[in-house]
This record gives sequence, C-alpha cells and structure tokens, in this order.
Amino acid sequence: MSKPRASGVNDGRPKASVWRIANDPGASPVFPPQQVTHVKAIACELPAQRGVPLSRFSLSELKAEVEQSPLICSISTATIWRILHQDAIRPWYHRSWIFPQDPLFMEKAAGVLELYQGRWEDQPLNNGVFVLCADEKTQLQALRRCHPTRPPQPDACMRVEYEYERQGTVAYLAALDIFSGKVFGRVEPTVGIEPFGRLVDQVMTQEPYASAKRVFWIVDNGSSHHPSTFPPRLREAYPKAVAVHLPKHASWLNQIELYFSILQRKALTPKDFEDLEALTERLLGFEERYNRTARPFQWKFTKEDLQERLRMAA
Repeated sequence: MSKPRASGVNDGRPKASVWRIANDPGASPVFPPQQVTHVKAIACELPAQRGVPLSRFSLSELKAEVEQSPLICSISTATIWRILHQDAIRPWYHRSWIFPQDPLFMEKAAGVLELYQGRWEDQPLNNGVFVLCADEKTQLQALRRCHPTRPPQPDACMRVEYEYERQGTVAYLAALDIFSGKVFGRVEPTVGIEPFGRLVDQVMTQEPYASAKRVFWIVDNGSSHHPSTFPPRLREAYPKAVAVHLPKHASWLNQIELYFSILQRKALTPKDFEDLEALTERLLGFEERYNRTARPFQWKFTKEDLQERLRMAA
C-alpha cells in the first residue's frame, strides 16, 4: 500500500495531521520536529503570557491554542498528549512552593541536616546524644457522622456519610526520636507554651533522655517554641537540652511532619468520631501501635542537596 500524501493547505504547508510524531514510532501521526517543538513551547508557557484568560492549559485548550498557529492547522488531543509525554510535560498539573525569605536559611537548615547525619558543628555526635523533632498538629476535629459508616462489601467500597456534627477540636503534640524512630505524643485542648512545655517534660523526665549527655530539640518558629523565648526556657529547665530552630517556611525539613502525614492518612482519614474522647483514643492508640514497629526514617537529603536546590531556584 502506498504512503498517504500530504494534502496542501492555503499557505502551501502540508497538514500536520498526516505526519508521524518524530522519535515516537508507536504513535500515529509523526509531526516534523519544528511542529513538535512548537507544541511543547506553547505548553511550557503560562496562559496569561499568551493573553489567554486561564490559569493553566488542559489538553483541549492546548489543542485550540496550537491550531491558531500557522504552523499547525489540525491536531488531536491524543497527539498533543503523546508529544508532551516525551518530556513529561503536564501543564494541567500544578504544585505550590515558596521561595525562602530567611537571610540565614542555608545556615539554619544546614545545622538541622547535619544533625540528621549524626553530626553537629562538623563533629560526630557521641553516644548519649539524642535528636528530637517536635511540633503540634492543631485543630483536629471530631466529626460525628449523621449515619454510621458502612464497612467495605463485595463490589462496594467503604461508605461514609457526607453530613456530620462537630464535636469539638483537640491538638496533638509529638516529638520524634530520629535515631530510633519512636514517637512521644500527647493530646491537649489547645496549643501554647504550657502544653508544649508538658510535652518537653514528658520526654525529658524519662530515660534515656533524663540522663543523656545532650538532647537536641528541632522545632519551627511557632509561638509555642519561638526562637526568642524557647531556647532559654528549655535550657533553664533542662541544661543538657539544646533548641535548634528551622528556618521560616521550612517545615518540610522537620521529620515529625513525616509521622504526622502517616497519622493523617492511616488514622484520621476519613474522620468519624463519636466525641473528643474517641478522637483522643485514636491518636494515642495509633501512636502506641506505630511505636511497636517504629524505625528511623531513611533521610537522604543533605545540605549539599539543599545548596544545589537553592542554586537552581535562584
């Protein structure tokens, strides 16, 4: 069978739909490299840069935009997807991010990342030195569903009533020992200096922390453990304890957030609690269950990795 001929268009160029996508032998149309590049270029622009009143492009919207170009008069959404798939370009997705504004971001973050590697001020941590990551998970709601949750059945997933009654909120405060993976938590009516102080007491009055040579507490800049007040307060109560603050907007460097993510997914989603007592039992029960098999997180992100990321973002 003879190959199909390219049918002409008004400007003398062949229709794009009769070509095959270059470098993709399994695809059904190969567009010349110039046209493939043009599709990718449009997908890598913000719609506003092209005067289009959209926040992001979908495949159908990209098709409409591409077909306005004199280079390509006709193309399918499937072909656009195959072209973009070559370079993993997905303009319909988005991720939020925040650029570090702390002038000492690298200096503060490097100290935390060194602790994760078992070092402090370029010296290895000795035996009897511990590192804890701590924070609060606030405004945890006890939502009582108006009808009982139904368990999974053959050919039917779990069913959770949409309507609910609010039964109040609690806060969950926790500290993670990064070398053992063990979590120490407590439930409080709210957050603040005193509740967080009770978490510190809970940890520091038990072994091995009570007789440790030094205990590092990695925390963010929240009011419960603010950089201007928490270090002296901690040092006065426990002279061997050292407060280490993360830079602003760097909660992703706090390993306790990894545990909070696991807790949220496994114990708190979906929410269905009769009252605050039931929510409290779930939080502490999950912590106990987690600690029975707790292992340290395999943290691989180093200060060198951070330096490279900041260099690329600059």
